[in-house]
Amino acid sequence: MEWLKAVQRLRERRVPGVLVTLTSVRGHSPREAGAKMVVSADRTWATVGGGNLEAVAIERARAMLTDGLATPESLKVSLSDKAPYQHGVQCCGGEVELLLEPLPVVPSVAVFGMGHVGVELARILARHDLELHLVDSRAAQLEPDQLRGLEDAVAGVHVHQVPVLPELVIGELPAGTHVLIMTHDHAEDAALCDAALRAGHLGSIGLIGSSAKWSRFRAKLAEEGHAPEAIARITTPIGLPDLGGKEPATIAVSVAARLLQLFAGDPARTEQQSR
Repeated sequence: MEWLKAVQRLRERRVPGVLVTLTSVRGHSPREAGAKMVVSADRTWATVGGGNLEAVAIERARAMLTDGLATPESLKVSLSDKAPYQHGVQCCGGEVELLLEPLPVVPSVAVFGMGHVGVELARILARHDLELHLVDSRAAQLEPDQLRGLEDAVAGVHVHQVPVLPELVIGELPAGTHVLIMTHDHAEDAALCDAALRAGHLGSIGLIGSSAKWSRFRAKLAEEGHAPEAIARITTPIGLPDLGGKEPATIAVSVAARLLQLFAGDPARTEQQSR
């Protein structure tokens, strides 16, 4: 189906859109109930009937995109030559109702390091509508047995096994991606912190570890030329500050909860939706 492929394409390209569905028909209409189309800021796919009906739907859908609206809307259109029209007369004689459902750009999260905390965090995040990138330099950590529970994920899960220089994945991540650095190797963590600060297109950057680890990293990042305000972009420790505990599952819940707070006011998503 053309409309379904369009929805998938927009999601992959991180472009917002609106799904328009003809939900009810009274009398005569160019299309039957259930017809769908997809609208983006500059393209449409499929059709709900053409003419004034479709033009009104497209106009309203693009206004929703401009305003960054996230709530579905219903729209009634009369197909009568006596009804007010905006884009030409359409006199089939019926009345239709349309449902306009926003297709927002979903959050993107990259977890570097699929150890105990990383796996627990992936299981929680996979239950949410987002793009989830799982990265590890160790092939065994990304085996299906290690990632049990992700088979029916709501999230789009992308697995990156990079035996050498996992920091190269940073450059491939979508704009606005929230990065969480929690690998098994402090040297790998340090390289990822450096790459994340140099990237310029990421959302938040979080680093797991102790205050002593961060003190060493902060000094090393300064030696590598990062300004104090750039280094301050890295958050450590990660998660909710008032939720203690060192169990991997507890840490994962804390980190996931903090991410959900960020998603609620994510400027990167707002910017994408307004394009």
